[in-house]
Amino acid sequence: MREYQDTLLDPGKCALLVLDVQPQMFFGAEGSFQNTVMLHLKGLAKAARVFHVPCILSTIAATAFAGPLYSGVQEVFAQAVPIDRTSLNAFEDGNVRRAVESSSRKKLLLAGLWTEAGVTFTALSALHEGYQVYLVEDACAGMTKPAHEAAVSRMEQAGAVRVTWGQVLLEFQRDWSDRETSGAVMDILTEHGGGAYRMGLEYAQEMLGR
Repeated sequence: MREYQDTLLDPGKCALLVLDVQPQMFFGAEGSFQNTVMLHLKGLAKAARVFHVPCILSTIAATAFAGPLYSGVQEVFAQAVPIDRTSLNAFEDGNVRRAVESSSRKKLLLAGLWTEAGVTFTALSALHEGYQVYLVEDACAGMTKPAHEAAVSRMEQAGAVRVTWGQVLLEFQRDWSDRETSGAVMDILTEHGGGAYRMGLEYAQEMLGR
């Protein structure tokens, strides 16, 4: 078992809370976020699964308004039943609160839609309750880019730590000699890293495989 400095994210001390990743919420998100945030959310979910991080999934008004949880996240945690709410602030929902508390983890990774509403309200309440909140910034989306950026700034000023999904994944891994997880981490980066980095990984795997 690897040892972690307290300043680093230890998967054994983290829980992931994913909020409101639903069709109606995606429709309202600023266009440039829509495709990338779906890719990042799925990569983040896979990171949590590989490192056995408890994942709490929650929706808002799933049957009345916003629709079901995004299948790309649901399929990673096929047995998990999303907790549906009416409150914008997930920490004002008793079932979500109990699910987070039952994880016994004080470092809370937070991602979802919309940044300026449910994500912000939940982050502020979690901070107030003594949780260390890590906002997975590129796995969140707001209705506009300024709204997203203002919300991120507000959460940071309140004490949340800004991270990215790839940073979380690599911080969990830390050492490529750990073969128990390194293969899965490389697979996640290859599928969800995007752009030239993904091409580089594919090239490296091809060359090393010769």
